[in-house]
Amino acid sequence: MIRPSFFFEQLQASGITFFAGVPDSLLEEFCSYAGEQVPKHHHVIAANEGGAVAIACGHYLASGEMALVYLQNSGLGNALNPLLSLADRDVYGLPLLLLVGWRGAPGLEEQPQHCKQGRVTIPLLEAAEIQYQVAETDEKKVAGQVRELVRIARQRSEPVALVMPKDAFSLNQPVPSPSTAYKMDRENALKLVLRCSRAGEDVIISTTGRISRELYELREREGAGHAADFLSIGSMGHASQIALGVALARPDRRVLCLDGDGAMIMHLGSLVVTGQEKPKNFRHIVFNNGMHESVGGQPTAGFSCSLADIAAAAGYIDTHLVTTEEGLSELLPVFCDKPGPSLLEIRIKPGARDDLGRPKNSPVELRDLFMKYLA
Repeated sequence: MIRPSFFFEQLQASGITFFAGVPDSLLEEFCSYAGEQVPKHHHVIAANEGGAVAIACGHYLASGEMALVYLQNSGLGNALNPLLSLADRDVYGLPLLLLVGWRGAPGLEEQPQHCKQGRVTIPLLEAAEIQYQVAETDEKKVAGQVRELVRIARQRSEPVALVMPKDAFSLNQPVPSPSTAYKMDRENALKLVLRCSRAGEDVIISTTGRISRELYELREREGAGHAADFLSIGSMGHASQIALGVALARPDRRVLCLDGDGAMIMHLGSLVVTGQEKPKNFRHIVFNNGMHESVGGQPTAGFSCSLADIAAAAGYIDTHLVTTEEGLSELLPVFCDKPGPSLLEIRIKPGARDDLGRPKNSPVELRDLFMKYLA
């Protein structure tokens, strides 16, 4: 296995001292180590993977030095546009090193949303003509791979990629301690939201990660069924636009989008589109814990701004920020009944139950239940 400290040292020895990316659970130990070692303004947790590539390109243009961009393979789609139309040698020729966490690699058991992405990761890199190597787990060999890829990137003035398999990094790096600035628990806040929803009438679209998993288990516990819920188990950052599509197609149904701060920030421009369309039946509820909790606890920009204020500026009719269960209980009935589009930012503490499971139904089964419910 590869020690995060060793890998970091190899990057530094190759002249890479700037880092940008979106956290991934396969790269969790390395991201945590880099977060501790890299000075401020030399490590940027980007809104999305395409933004991380652009930041790395800007760094090279200003300094002449390559940067590392880390991402989960599911983020390759976000990254391909700037990789091909900005950094490619046929355009500006800007070298950078991609560190890609390989979720769903062939032969490994994975969640449905990662299986197809895992199968096409290597073909995607090949189609984009990005030279790559699959990382060895022997430290001496991976050090040689880093040197060779950096050499190729500089010589050819183009992006290259090191694809990191599952469990490649050793687990000797502690995860950052959760913030305790806010006391509200997400699952309890979610229970309050569900109590204000109208059974048999409302539609719920939940974002990727633990929110969807908690929603599924709460429905199981209550024996309520899953027909009213669409779980966005993949497509991070797009739950609100799925919800917008539903809301516009079914103005007779109240649509609640359960979002997270990292997901919302990833595609923040979606707020402007929702604000422009102004669906009166649209309710956007953001559980903000200030971090990418599902993939290692790396911070987001969620606490450095007011997401509610951003939504108001984007054209949402009604926006609120709450930080306590008492405030949430008091506000929810009013929030849900007023015409939208509206946004409620709920600031919560990190953390989830250790025994939190995953949906037992397949995505296709959940799709069919949801469409039947709407029909």
